[in-house]
Amino acid sequence: MRRNHITKGLLLACVWLLVLSGCSSAGDNNSVQAATDASAPTITIQMMHLWPAGLSAQQYKLVSQIIGEYEKEHPNIIIKQEVLENEQYKNKLKVLSASNDLPDVGITWAAGFIEPYVRGGLFAPLDDILQGAQLKDKFVKSTTEAYVVDNKTYALPLEMNISPIFYNKEIFAQYNLHVPSTYEEFKSVVRALSSHGVAPVALGNKDRWTGSIWYMYLADRIAGSETLKRATKGTGYFDDPGLVRAAAEVQTLVDMNAFNSGFNGLSYDEGKSEFMDEKAAMYLTGTWELPNFTTNPEISQTFKDKVGFFKFPMVEGGKGSFNSWVGGPGVGLFVAESSKVKEEAKAFVEYFVFKWGQASVTSAGVIPATKVDTTNEALPQLYVELLNELNNASSITLFADVQMKPNAAQVHLDMIQALFGKAVTPGQFAARHKEAVAKGN
Repeated sequence: MRRNHITKGLLLACVWLLVLSGCSSAGDNNSVQAATDASAPTITIQMMHLWPAGLSAQQYKLVSQIIGEYEKEHPNIIIKQEVLENEQYKNKLKVLSASNDLPDVGITWAAGFIEPYVRGGLFAPLDDILQGAQLKDKFVKSTTEAYVVDNKTYALPLEMNISPIFYNKEIFAQYNLHVPSTYEEFKSVVRALSSHGVAPVALGNKDRWTGSIWYMYLADRIAGSETLKRATKGTGYFDDPGLVRAAAEVQTLVDMNAFNSGFNGLSYDEGKSEFMDEKAAMYLTGTWELPNFTTNPEISQTFKDKVGFFKFPMVEGGKGSFNSWVGGPGVGLFVAESSKVKEEAKAFVEYFVFKWGQASVTSAGVIPATKVDTTNEALPQLYVELLNELNNASSITLFADVQMKPNAAQVHLDMIQALFGKAVTPGQFAARHKEAVAKGN
């Protein structure tokens, strides 16, 4: 932390005034120190994140806790939060980047998402704090690499995620349903629930990346993770027969009424509510939602006890692996290159990432990107089971819209909503992707 030193003359003047006031020698020393501390300039660090108190209660609480501790240890630093929900956050980030007016510290995603901000000179390299004493060798293998552009690291990840299908054990028991391990068994569960008037799957596809996870898993299980990765990276094509079949299976699920009514017009949070309110039996999402199923005191324990999970089922004849997941490093923290308090912002990020590690496990139920010893922690069983699945994963395919170049990612998201809405055929879906990826931007 930087502090401006008061001049010798000013210090002597302060001492002289204290002497004139009749203070004792001990009092003089204490007052001079107080005057010195008070003279340090107040520095405000603007932080923008996406964990509103109502929607992400445990994360919001943890952010506020870390900020409070930092401000207490650094009395001349003020951290000012601006909190937006996911899609509002993304939109504002774009607007602020256009005028080069980003917050000092903010949230970003990895890979293709981060690249245009780096190319535009908007994010500051963070390799110095990554290699510093506090964070060196603290990250889980292959997490920080997703934030590297041209051999420099431009953000530090906070989370590591995989995407299971969460399910309501009580609803399954009510209709004598068993956890499916094959795609045919899964479709049988969908038929059974739909026939009883229960929405099989909660989905809010207005934000589109939610539907993308369904497509990605079907693509992974049918065509294999390497085929899917090559297509998203542009070294392969979306018109691969396995990937086209995956798109067709999405529409098969739509025809089976697998998803809640009006899913294509509902936001992510509205879709999530269908599961949280027990109107839908299953919910495919990332482990960033674990707090709502384990540690969030605002959610009843009765509901949390009903939540289980299973891996995305295997497709007969498919090339995928049962231990292959869609997921990857979660959100990370960046520092704006144009920040007027860049060094102070970097020091705060270093502190924040370090503190987030252990605390995110014990107080928020989040799987962190940093290495944490959980052997002596009393953790919810659901958390432990998913952490074990992460540790035993054969591969993790990064979310397509994060992995792809920005323009191609936009086409992907648009085509996902069109696919779920049956506005395009699987062949048209593949062709538009192939064209977008070929442009390389």
